[in-house]
Amino acid sequence: MKDFKGRTAVITGGASGIGFALARRLGQEGANVVIGDVEVAALQRAAEQLDNAGIAVEAVTTDVTDRAQIVALADAAEARFGAIHFLHNNAGVATSGMAEELSDHQWDWVMDVNLRAVIWGCREFLPRMKAHGRPAHILNTASMAGMSGGPFMAPYFTSKFAVVGLSESLWHEAQATGSNVGISVLCPAFVRTGIARSDRNQPEGMGGWVAAGSQVGARFGEFLSAGVDGGIEPSEVADTILAAVKRDKLWILTHADSVESITRRANAIVGDGIPPEVRRMGQ
Repeated sequence: MKDFKGRTAVITGGASGIGFALARRLGQEGANVVIGDVEVAALQRAAEQLDNAGIAVEAVTTDVTDRAQIVALADAAEARFGAIHFLHNNAGVATSGMAEELSDHQWDWVMDVNLRAVIWGCREFLPRMKAHGRPAHILNTASMAGMSGGPFMAPYFTSKFAVVGLSESLWHEAQATGSNVGISVLCPAFVRTGIARSDRNQPEGMGGWVAAGSQVGARFGEFLSAGVDGGIEPSEVADTILAAVKRDKLWILTHADSVESITRRANAIVGDGIPPEVRRMGQ
């Protein structure tokens, strides 16, 4: 997809972070922008900022764990702007703790937001995009956590590896069938977003984003927060995304050192089969 002028872009998790930065960037390219988010106040503020910047915007309150609301988001986009040309499945959350310490509720929440919602988004929007036949694109947000595993966030790593696999499968299907819909998967490292404050949107009664009583979960949460605070700006990621989508890239990386991380993992897989050594907690 090369040209966004007059096209319609839909972004989940569009009220902040990477989603909002991309909405602004696409709007600057002349796109109509539809942002969905579960945070009502933040969604309203984001829509006002985009509107004040002269960007045609529609804001739709969307809880991506409810498939019906994803359908409603697509319907609202078409009702306002007509055919949809770009979808960014971007909403994401995280939890922290040992895999066995995290509750079923915490596991389900992460899998629902990070994976099932992406599946539902692709399945709902793909037929609509194929029906109009014009160049279109779907971007799924994974993470470097979908390229290289790690500890104390098992639901997050699980969901992000799955999003990479889903995106690769959709890309191959598009190539095999000559589809008008391109596919990309975004694998950022640390970016200054609200991912380390995922508890602000957790369902009632979940009990926090760190497993109850988990010392390693709490310490890893502090590590995650520090990494996010020291990350790159979402606007930089938005620029990277736009350039990559215009080149029809499947995998989109955001950090130079991501290449080394992926290479080390691949070398270990085809080598002795033992992951590269990581520091133990407290070292």
